[in-house]
Amino acid sequence: MANRRSPAPTAEQSAERRARQRWMSVLAKADFADLDALWNNLPSKPAWTVVRAPEVGMVMTRGRAGGTGQRFNLGEVTVTRCAVQLEYGAIGFGYVMGRNRRHAELAAAVDAMLQTPSRRDALERAIIAPLTLRLEESRQKRSRKAAATKVEFFTMVRGS
Repeated sequence: MANRRSPAPTAEQSAERRARQRWMSVLAKADFADLDALWNNLPSKPAWTVVRAPEVGMVMTRGRAGGTGQRFNLGEVTVTRCAVQLEYGAIGFGYVMGRNRRHAELAAAVDAMLQTPSRRDALERAIIAPLTLRLEESRQKRSRKAAATKVEFFTMVRGS
């Protein structure tokens, strides 16, 4: 039996995949209060049907010794997932850490809306860009806090 492989993705398909991975990551990591506020400010929201109701489960996370070494099971984290279909057919998925069902549903709805090219630019400006900015500010704040606790070690040389 011949081994059938799907053709390699085109450059356009690869760019679409990277864009979707980026916005799904932002939606998953966003603070729910921020996402909810931005969602409520949208002028028009499509109706959707829940394809997979928000459900809570556990996922095993893996780590690497030293960040690059052998993989090991780090522990389980709670994840909520959801899938919705917009009235015009687009299907979106939401996966978020924790137990916030509404967060997963909104992430799925925004994912579906962003897959519609005519809505993408407006949604990027209204939701994804502000969430990305807040995530970056949070990351920088954590970095500054960690840097403040940094200890400088030095070696003393005898006989100098």
